[in-house]
Amino acid sequence: MKKALALLMALMMGLATGCSNGGTDTPSEPDPGAADPGAQTSEPVKDDYKLCVILKTLATEYWGYIGAGAEAAGKELGIDVEVIGAASETAYDEQISMIETKISSGEYDGFVIAPLQADMVSTMIEGIDVPVVSVDTKIDSPACLSFVGTGNEPAGEVGGKAAAEACKQAGLPMTAVCIMGVQGDTTTETRLAGYKKGFEDAGGEIIAVQYCDSDPNKAAAIMESVMQNYPDGVGAVLVSGDDYCIAANRVTKGNAAFEKTVFVGFDGIQSACEAILDGRETLSVAQDPYGMGFTSVEALLRAVKGEKLDEFIDTGASIVNPENAAERLELLKSYTK
Repeated sequence: MKKALALLMALMMGLATGCSNGGTDTPSEPDPGAADPGAQTSEPVKDDYKLCVILKTLATEYWGYIGAGAEAAGKELGIDVEVIGAASETAYDEQISMIETKISSGEYDGFVIAPLQADMVSTMIEGIDVPVVSVDTKIDSPACLSFVGTGNEPAGEVGGKAAAEACKQAGLPMTAVCIMGVQGDTTTETRLAGYKKGFEDAGGEIIAVQYCDSDPNKAAAIMESVMQNYPDGVGAVLVSGDDYCIAANRVTKGNAAFEKTVFVGFDGIQSACEAILDGRETLSVAQDPYGMGFTSVEALLRAVKGEKLDEFIDTGASIVNPENAAERLELLKSYTK
């Protein structure tokens, strides 16, 4: 009788265990090692981007603003941004070496480049596997996703028209000499084209074009030659940079034929504002270099994250004159505080 009772109880326990394993009232514990069939797999989100900004130089006020803007963007966006530049705007080999070294290092998620030799850099970045954005000077290459900067030809055209208007108001001859930076440089040549169009469309004539290699001393020497070749004076001197515009103006002091000549620079930097306020420069075509630096880094980060960029991001240009030079000066000072 006892054996029969024990057998019956064993059978009942077995049935109860089977119902528990196969029923729905008590769910089984999940296996922590098993894969969840409903889980979505994705790549981890990268938030430690490292970008490299290679400028023409950091040795001038203008390029210092671009560098400051790039660094400010890195801080605001929370990313690592390295800013470097060559010793001068004619240190071609130095910049080429910089670009080669940084690209081959494999350390960077993208590059902002302001090329000294755009054609050479175009070849260097062919086939690069990270995004590239150019700033200030365009790189014509499928590998360069966007150009951030001033539309140099339309900006030059605004400067040429402003110079022509100033000549008319002062009763000066409608003639102009152009003193430009580096011959063959994309930025220099497009500014020259703009100056010509603006001045000539307003009824003026460009009577000479000289290149100073972005060197203020050479610009001053060229201006000495201009005074010898045109002893009766010219209406305007159109220059592709403020530093060499101020240098060219300086050597005309004491020459009555050039006393009222309109001197137009390009960049609208602090020294230009100060020169306009004290009569050493007449006008300047102002770019937004700080904005260029900031916007180029911002655009590159978007490209790194897979966003499509506009081919050209225009940061604008305006004319600095005696009426607005003080306000412009205070703005520029705030960028480096």
